[in-house]
Amino acid sequence: MLPVSFHRLARRELSDAAQYYDFESPGLGEAFLAEVERSLHAILEYPEAGLIVHGDVRRRLVRRFPYAVLYTVRSGGVRILAVMNAKRRPLYWARRK
Repeated sequence: MLPVSFHRLARRELSDAAQYYDFESPGLGEAFLAEVERSLHAILEYPEAGLIVHGDVRRRLVRRFPYAVLYTVRSGGVRILAVMNAKRRPLYWARRK
């Protein structure tokens, strides 16, 4: 399995979203994290399956939540660039590496 690394802002987005959902309904943050984890496993199992959205950046949707994991596949592994709310600014992450 390929190694995975997170852009520091992607990790913050993940944490912020989980905290938001937990604030809205206790336990919902954990459910969100579990769904993101499911998406990450799918990315690592089939890295080329994600829809190409910009250059070499791919997208995997998160089940049950309006989020997507944006990532690139390199010889050294998978780089998570953003855990983005799919209903907000679509290209805010475009300069991340």
